[in-house]
Amino acid sequence: MTHQFMPERPSDGPLIDPLLDRTFGHERHGKTVYRLREEIRPIKALSFVAVHEDGSLLASIRYWPIRIEETPAILLGPLAVEPAQQGRGIGKGLVYHSLTEARKQGHSICVVVGEPSYYVPFGFQSAVSYGLILPGPVDPPRFQVLELKPGALDEVQGMIGREESAALPVETRDLETGDADSVRQVS
Repeated sequence: MTHQFMPERPSDGPLIDPLLDRTFGHERHGKTVYRLREEIRPIKALSFVAVHEDGSLLASIRYWPIRIEETPAILLGPLAVEPAQQGRGIGKGLVYHSLTEARKQGHSICVVVGEPSYYVPFGFQSAVSYGLILPGPVDPPRFQVLELKPGALDEVQGMIGREESAALPVETRDLETGDADSVRQVS
């Protein structure tokens, strides 16, 4: 199957939530990392998709601005691959592509909550061992961190929090759900 990676297109936005539902289910919204993303804009320059040669969406990855105490960092996820296409390297390709771009853009620290066997090959390590804390429940082995720049985690520890400067203005939030994934255009 032929596919390519590209920046997330405006037409992909309405397709990503249903893809996330098919991949992770509706209960994903109750997870701690979703509290860090609520009503926060994803980093547009790190939002990528994998598309089939016919242009159809196969996978999506987004990153979100966060803080570790006062240190800026990025949160990887969700990474979602169309269930029928999983196991073909599309997701791993998107992770590699996006982490390469994150380094080029000057990001220093990346956090993820995900399967260790999937993320360790990219260099992710236990975030707990670095003294990082999430503001809610998390399975410790799934809580991982990656230095995008050597030494970026030196003397960095503490609570991970939202990047409030990236919060959506009230007038652009979906007033029914308050979900940043359901943003309306406002003139």
